Parts: sequence; structure tokens; C-alpha cells
Amino acid sequence: MQRIRAGEEDVPDKLRLGYIGVGLMGLPMVRRLASLGYAIGAFDIVPERVAAALAGARAAASPADAVAGADLAVLNLPTTDAVEAAVFGPSGVASALRPPQLVVDFSTIKVEKCRAFAARLRAETGCGWIDAPVSGGPPASGSGALTVMAGGEAGEVARAKPFFGDVAARFTHMGPVGAGMAAKMLNQLIVGCGHAVMAEAVVLAEAAGIDAARLPECLAGGYADSAVLQKLYPRMQRRDFAPQGYARQLLKDLEMAHEYAGGLKAPVPMMAEALQLYRMLVHLGHAELDSGAIVKVYDRGET
Repeated sequence: MQRIRAGEEDVPDKLRLGYIGVGLMGLPMVRRLASLGYAIGAFDIVPERVAAALAGARAAASPADAVAGADLAVLNLPTTDAVEAAVFGPSGVASALRPPQLVVDFSTIKVEKCRAFAARLRAETGCGWIDAPVSGGPPASGSGALTVMAGGEAGEVARAKPFFGDVAARFTHMGPVGAGMAAKMLNQLIVGCGHAVMAEAVVLAEAAGIDAARLPECLAGGYADSAVLQKLYPRMQRRDFAPQGYARQLLKDLEMAHEYAGGLKAPVPMMAEALQLYRMLVHLGHAELDSGAIVKVYDRGET
């Protein structure tokens, strides 16, 4: 890696990034990475999102333009189809990549599709693919405190490790391509069921006539304590549904996780219940609310 002069000391240059997808998760990450000295070419199908990131990024005309000259092609997209279009569509990432460039995909997509995309990219360009789905939401994305679960070849993951160090508070290489995405399916199983249980706790606490707002304080340190209880429950109890993660996205993830479990013939009855609740929530017209809006399914007389 080249070195640049900063004051009196030599410091390693930052990897150059082509960033595709500057939305709820991508925008805070791009802003932070730019502030750390990364050179970023950014593209999004909604031009206003790129404009919001331009304080530290170059507006790219296409995914291929974004990754031209970059070390890493970074994807942060909402669906499997969006990833496929950004990489293999017209003016896609694959049309511009050459070894030793790498794709780093922060998106949550189908496990088998992830593996197929990686194999296709390798065959067409010789470049590697690291699946690196995340947990933590926009606040963690903007502060470098994400949890990243990764899959990919060990040598390629090692090359991207300095970048992941600026993105994540916890980074785990779970195995070959697709292993990170499989871990994310488990994450979403736990998240989806946890959200549903927390909604029931809110409604039951309120029905019991106790001070429902004090439940996280009351249960802190016990077996029921968790980040979900301390962070999500208060927002649910206040009915604060400003999105830190869209209900439609969690529904999409639960659909994928349920399909994945079915293919493995693994029993997941609790996830099936959470999936049905999120289907109801989106059917009621709340797709763009925070995933914590699941409590609205339980609220009496509300839709």
C-alpha cells in the first residue's frame, strides 16, 4: 500500500472506494469514511442521496464509474435483485473491475445467490467477493460501531481488514463466501422474534397498569436484559417509529431466512410466527416505519 505524508509522520493511505447505495445505512457510512480520509466515488439510483454525501464523495454516473480506480467496490443495497443489477447490469460493477479489486457487499441477500454472484464475478473478472452483512443500524453505521459477519477467501478478507477496522466495532470472518450471509440469516431470526416478543412485553406491561416505561430499568442485569430491551423497548413504548431500519426490510430478511431454513429442513416455528406478524404490519400500510412498529399489530383498535 502506498504511503502519504501527514504532518511529520508517514501514515498508510486509505483504500479507495467505489460505493454503491447511499441510503439509510450507506449515507452515514459514506460521510464517516470520507471524514477519515477515504477517496470515495458514490452512486445511487436516487441522485439526491449522492448529493447528500457529496461533502466527501465524488458523484458517479454509474456503478462502473463509481468503482473505476477503486480498491474496493462496496455495495449497500436493499435487495438481492438490486445487488445483481448493480454488479452485472448495464454499466455495472463487473464491467469495470480488474484484479486485484474486490467487491465488499454489506447488503443482506439470499445465501445461494450470494455464492452464485461471487462465482460469476470470479469467472468473468478474476476478482473476489466478500459478503459482509451488518447489524447495528444507521447510528452504528455512522459511528464505525457496526457488527460485521463476513464470508470470503482468507487472503482477500485480510486485504480488506483495514477498511473493516474503520467500519465495525466487531468483525468476524465466518468462513468462505456465503458464510457471512448465513450468519446474517441467524441474526435476523433472533432480531425478528425479539422484536415480536418486545412488542408483547410493551402491551402486557401497559395492560398490567405498572409504569411500563421503567421496565428496562427494572429488568437490567437479569436474564431478560438485552440491547433490544434497553434500546428498542423504550422506542416501542413511546410509539417512536422513525425508521432506523424499515419494517419492509426486516420482512424481506425474514422471508429470505425462512426460505433458507426450509431449504435446510431446519424447524423454525418461532420465526414463522414473527414472519406472519411482519406480513400483517406491512399489509396494514406500515412498510416505511421502523421495524419496531410491530407493536402496532398488538395495539388495540389501531392499524
